[in-house]
Amino acid sequence: MASIGWEGKRARIVFRDSAGKQQTLRLGECPKDYARSAKMAIGHLVIAKRHGSVPHPDAVRWLGGIDDVLYARVAALGLCQPREGAAVVTLGALLDRFDAAGAVKPTTQYKYRQVADSLRAFLGADAPLASITPAHADNWRKSIAEAKANPDDKTEPAKTLARATVAKRVVIAKSVFRKAVRWGLIASNPFADLRAGSQSNPDRAFYVTVETIRAILAVCPDDQWRAIVALSRFAGLRCPSEIVALRWGDVNWERGRLMVRSVKTEGHEGHAVRVVPIAPELRPILQDLFDRAEVGVEAVVPRLRDPAMNLRTQFERIIAKASVKPWPRLFHNMRASCATDWVERFPVHVVAGWLGHSPMIAAQHYLQTRDAHFDLAAGVGGVGKAAANPATHTRQSAPTASKPKTQNPEIPAEMVGCGVGCDPVEYGKVPPEGLEQRGGRLSWVALRRQATVYPRSAAAGTSLAARGRRHPRIDCPHPSA
Repeated sequence: MASIGWEGKRARIVFRDSAGKQQTLRLGECPKDYARSAKMAIGHLVIAKRHGSVPHPDAVRWLGGIDDVLYARVAALGLCQPREGAAVVTLGALLDRFDAAGAVKPTTQYKYRQVADSLRAFLGADAPLASITPAHADNWRKSIAEAKANPDDKTEPAKTLARATVAKRVVIAKSVFRKAVRWGLIASNPFADLRAGSQSNPDRAFYVTVETIRAILAVCPDDQWRAIVALSRFAGLRCPSEIVALRWGDVNWERGRLMVRSVKTEGHEGHAVRVVPIAPELRPILQDLFDRAEVGVEAVVPRLRDPAMNLRTQFERIIAKASVKPWPRLFHNMRASCATDWVERFPVHVVAGWLGHSPMIAAQHYLQTRDAHFDLAAGVGGVGKAAANPATHTRQSAPTASKPKTQNPEIPAEMVGCGVGCDPVEYGKVPPEGLEQRGGRLSWVALRRQATVYPRSAAAGTSLAARGRRHPRIDCPHPSA
């Protein structure tokens, strides 16, 4: 009925409930004898619940001797009633514990807390965890996807979250309740089968052309703003996290490279630092900024260190001054446009290394399909031939018709085209003395088989060997002749 699993010194009891679903009770570190007694007790409890009978006395004694934490785990699995006076674990307690246990970046923690606030508002902070069902999870997902009006301004139209945002919040909610199962607070995850959806958002993708960026660079108020725009568009740096960490010591002027420190991916092995090329459009902007930099200042863009700086608002003003319509996700789409330009010139794995993620992530969130791609493929708009990726070019061979054809004059006309090789003996390489052995025995049986595989003569209906004609590629007599 039940079995014991070990994770080092930690034991767990695995069994199937009355519905046939596999369940797990984690015991923690314990001796083997204690784990065996727990297995027997759980087996008795499963039988009692399945048949609606009184548990075995040994199971009752085992339940009476365990602490409140383990007893609550058994009760959460539905194998016994909660103890009188035992504290009921609520949703609010789970969310507080999840927030305290998270070791994540501040931006990620902010997203976690957004989901926690949404769960508290919809389900209630005092809701017992055991009372939350998959139906509650479905209704919560539906609520966050619906349009909501601004409570502070009733005149504004109702707004809905993007599909990618809804998918991200569902993923976080599933991880919260997955932790509750791991901690033994509930028997199963009510959010386990909740559909998240894709976290990519192609509706908000926008390709920022080089001409648009040049117009914006022309109206930037200073060199630092020009560097922010150029580093985002021509080097694919994340703004502001990677640009604020850039130092002048990271710029290799001689080799044309930038060493980029990524705060977002530093937790993944081998992704804390990457190297990107300095594009020709970026080099003069960095050079001007370096020439005007104050002595002793190492940061390439010191302005980004000011926490009071509203980067998005100021950039929108610069865009408006350039008479350009703002695009969605201002800085992300500049990085995505850089990735799109790169992948048309370089292999995708190289571009993924410059961007700091995998090729799959690049395809999902960065690479874009442009109108120019359709025009090139269709040959419209004055374009006669589609431009292929230089990294995928193959060497073209000369047409077959242009290659000179050579024919051995000793091959009869009826055998032209019947090219059955007679290796290892090649025509013209047999010495005049005959077939002396060189380090091995030459099988005449094999040679005779190769000499008779050619098609029969249409006139006589006999093989060339039977007509006494020598093999065209074995110009020597049989030893028995």
